[in-house]
Amino acid sequence: MSSLSDLTIIGAGPTGLFAAYYAGFRGLSVRLVDSQPDLGGQITALYPDKYIYDVAGFPKVLGKDLVANLVEQAMQYGPEVLLNEEIRSFAHLADRTIRLVTTTGVLLTRACLITAGIGAFAPKTYGRAEIDQYAGRGLHYAVRQKSAFAERRLLIAGGGDSAVDWALNLVPVARSITLIHRRDQFRAHADSVRKLAASPVDVRVFHELRALHGNAHVEEAVIVNTKTKEETVLPVDAVLAFLGLVSNLGAIATWGLVLDGDAIVVDTRMATNLPGVYAAGDIVTYPGKLKLIATGFGEAATAVNNAAQYLNPSAALFPGHSSTVMEKRAKTGGTGGGA
Repeated sequence: MSSLSDLTIIGAGPTGLFAAYYAGFRGLSVRLVDSQPDLGGQITALYPDKYIYDVAGFPKVLGKDLVANLVEQAMQYGPEVLLNEEIRSFAHLADRTIRLVTTTGVLLTRACLITAGIGAFAPKTYGRAEIDQYAGRGLHYAVRQKSAFAERRLLIAGGGDSAVDWALNLVPVARSITLIHRRDQFRAHADSVRKLAASPVDVRVFHELRALHGNAHVEEAVIVNTKTKEETVLPVDAVLAFLGLVSNLGAIATWGLVLDGDAIVVDTRMATNLPGVYAAGDIVTYPGKLKLIATGFGEAATAVNNAAQYLNPSAALFPGHSSTVMEKRAKTGGTGGGA
């Protein structure tokens, strides 16, 4: 059984990493737990080499560089980090301590902040053996390294931000790019769609992937016009399919939280219906919720400040601006602004 921590953060994506920093800033002892082998959540797992454009202060930033900065910031206060660790069960003890059973043991914590589900970002596959058999043999559901597509004839399937952004990002790398989408309306940001239309990408709307052909590796893709049913065979070296993500709360769904679909319902304090349990990031819902990294940062700060007051009711909800607090700490040598 582990030592007691003030706050256990489940999920080490951008929201969880910023929460770890902010909790340390508030003087809390922090434990960061993630089922993935690396820090960074979806960014590390799915698009480390993709540019992100909507994080404040960065006109654009590579996903892996953003994660590196977030990790450096989060580690300032020495949080305990547990990776490859899944939360299996949750319980409140008589003294309000929270007991979390994991794949390897038991964690005790005074409060908990959920920023991700278990397996919440597994990419969807086609679910058709004749296509999925090429996974790892030219068929990809995520981009780990742009260099893997250098000088490749690339087919991209999808109409959301991932499909459009990667089509634009890979233009300087791939030999040619064809993007297919089953509709003529894209779910991506309007500015990205405008850039796509002006790019050399061969965009074919009302098209879907029907089959892949090849021996040891993908060599051809059969696409079909969903209106005319006409089939076209494209010579390809690689296929990128962005079909969405499988939403899965895992064991968290059994905790007794109020849920709306696969999202956790929170109030304005980012508090759930369970005492001492908070949630932030894409995993939560409330009226007007926006699923943005920037939104998650603000939600993390709100959750941590309210958790700090839950742990110590006499503590101030707002500890002061970081610049003022850090100047005070430098002068006094104290921890200042703690819970």
